[in-house]
Amino acid sequence: MEFKQLRSFIEVVHKGGFTQAAGTLHISQSAVSKQVAQLEQDIGQPLLERQGSQLLLTAAGRIVLERGEALLRQRQELLSELDDLSQMARGELRLGLPLLGSDALFAGLFAEYRRRHPNISIQLLEGGSRMVEQAVKNGELELGGSLTPNDPAFDYQPFCNEPLEALLPADHPLAGQADVALAHLADTPFLLYQRSFVLNDRLLSACQQEGFTPKEGGRSGQADFLAALVAAGQGVVLLPAIVARALERPGVVRLPLRAPDYLRWDIAFIWRRGAYLSRAAQAWLALLREDSAMH
Repeated sequence: MEFKQLRSFIEVVHKGGFTQAAGTLHISQSAVSKQVAQLEQDIGQPLLERQGSQLLLTAAGRIVLERGEALLRQRQELLSELDDLSQMARGELRLGLPLLGSDALFAGLFAEYRRRHPNISIQLLEGGSRMVEQAVKNGELELGGSLTPNDPAFDYQPFCNEPLEALLPADHPLAGQADVALAHLADTPFLLYQRSFVLNDRLLSACQQEGFTPKEGGRSGQADFLAALVAAGQGVVLLPAIVARALERPGVVRLPLRAPDYLRWDIAFIWRRGAYLSRAAQAWLALLREDSAMH
């Protein structure tokens, strides 16, 4: 059964004959007759019967007419929805953003995306890289901002690569230095991120390579709270430079960190390798490329 066969049959019923239907469909009468005959053959029952000059529906014909009209409506609705998607007149973006630094990096981009594509609804999830990666893997998210992954399950587009800086209490012995080396912080408690943050793993690995295991002074996923703990003298926190700059306050000193090159905040947007990306997702990635080109 094909849609063109259904369309021909429905037009014959509505127009009252094969000749009239052929005029509406802009095909020959013989083509209409052939398509209706093929439909009857596929179904295995006659759909129409003649009574004098009139065409009457059989019991099977009435069912096929009712269901066929519904199928053609659904087909048109499907095509219209797909056309809306391609024109960005509707759609959904399921997006994950890093909990750390989203306000500094993505508030403006988010607003610009909404301005350009007001009909796209956005489902947003914020979390550490592990949480975002898992949500992309299981299909909860289409795109996610994460530290650049090593997992071959992902394709990705790089976005930013920020050095880390240290926030120290103002009365810390190193607070007057121009910068600080990671090894010099061995005796200072470290304020760490939640366990879903891959940046924790990089930090702990870098400390071990420097010959020490950091003392843990507390954990949080909220940069503001970590900075408040620093101001209260509870330890040091290492943050991406763009985040650290916004958190300077009385009682806190910000210093550049001398650390291995791999101890950086390199955010990329990831998706499942080989997955189809919606027009909404492609538009987000295009906006990120524009922003990167401007900076």
